[in-house]
Amino acid sequence: MIARIAGRVVATGEQRLVVEIGGIGVEVHVPTPLAASLSEGEDVRLFTHLHVRENEITLYGFGAPEERQVFRLLLTVSGVGPRVALALISSMSVPAIYRAIVDEEPGLLSRVPGIGRKTAEKIVLELRDKVPEVVAVAEGVAAPHAADADVIEALVALGYSVVEAQRAVQGLPPDVTDVSERLRLALSRLAT
Repeated sequence: MIARIAGRVVATGEQRLVVEIGGIGVEVHVPTPLAASLSEGEDVRLFTHLHVRENEITLYGFGAPEERQVFRLLLTVSGVGPRVALALISSMSVPAIYRAIVDEEPGLLSRVPGIGRKTAEKIVLELRDKVPEVVAVAEGVAAPHAADADVIEALVALGYSVVEAQRAVQGLPPDVTDVSERLRLALSRLAT
């Protein structure tokens, strides 16, 4: 198993990097935000997962061990492969994924492109007992407000990513309960 690599980025793509290690270019599939944050010539250290299939060996890399941990946890769900797990990690933060599982909110997971309602429900069903609540709470993700699912859905419909929408609703005042008012506040946070 290849647990970690360090080298220089020689090429980037939407969800992939080519990292030169000792003169050898290694292709590594990474979450979209990580790929976007790196450019050619930068040094990088990645926590990796080597995925072996009958006709393919693929290396997945993450900027933090917690991302690799949730990736591996998602792979234990029947029907969830590395592409789906990577899409989820690319669209949501690790604490937000844990919070959605602990709070049994498959709707939050199904907003990620490539993850349908049934897959999201399966993830919640199979992982809810494996993800201790203290993990989600300790990471500082506040419990979602009742109206936040509607606000996130509206922001996504307006063209914002799921990650942007979730960040915009985090920290909104809990005393504001009207969906349209929460949406207005979230939009103002996105504008700044």
